[in-house]
Amino acid sequence: MRVDRKFHILGAALAGAIAVLGAGCGPKEQAATAPATTTVGTEIDDTVLTTKVKSALFADPDIKSFDLKVETRKGAVQLSGFVNNQEQVERAIAATRAVEGVTSVENGISLKEGDATVGSNVDDGIITAKVRSALVADPSVKSLDIAVVTRKGQVQLSGFVDSQSQIDLATSLAQKVEGVTKVDSELSIKQ
Repeated sequence: MRVDRKFHILGAALAGAIAVLGAGCGPKEQAATAPATTTVGTEIDDTVLTTKVKSALFADPDIKSFDLKVETRKGAVQLSGFVNNQEQVERAIAATRAVEGVTSVENGISLKEGDATVGSNVDDGIITAKVRSALVADPSVKSLDIAVVTRKGQVQLSGFVDSQSQIDLATSLAQKVEGVTKVDSELSIKQ
């Protein structure tokens, strides 16, 4: 029953993403907002691929898929987040590579260090929110393209951005947030 509910939620999320991507994308609007190298079709394909990878990760009980972020750009899948051991990293990479349509896998997964407490989880949630706010507040950063995960004050940034200067700026903004002890940038430049 629980698995059926998760797949229902994933299906609803996919339908919502397709609706958002397709809404108002007439030729004039699309030319003004979308990069020349990306199409609505590519965005939908990447969204579907992301959902398939998340489903594959979720289907493996030995992978802590809730601790992983999945970003996809033109078939290249970027995994990030925190897991308990190296075996989980390897299983996540293998499960991702097995998904049809995946052209490459970038491993940005980190190993957890020590046990998290309820207090540190709350603190990490606050730090994540502050980092996201700092990214949104700067118009030079395409914050919607950046995923943020925090564990025990260590922030991990992942996703695909337009340039090295955006990577540097996002990293710098995250480092300035109170409570951040370290920033790992797993950001990649869009190809």
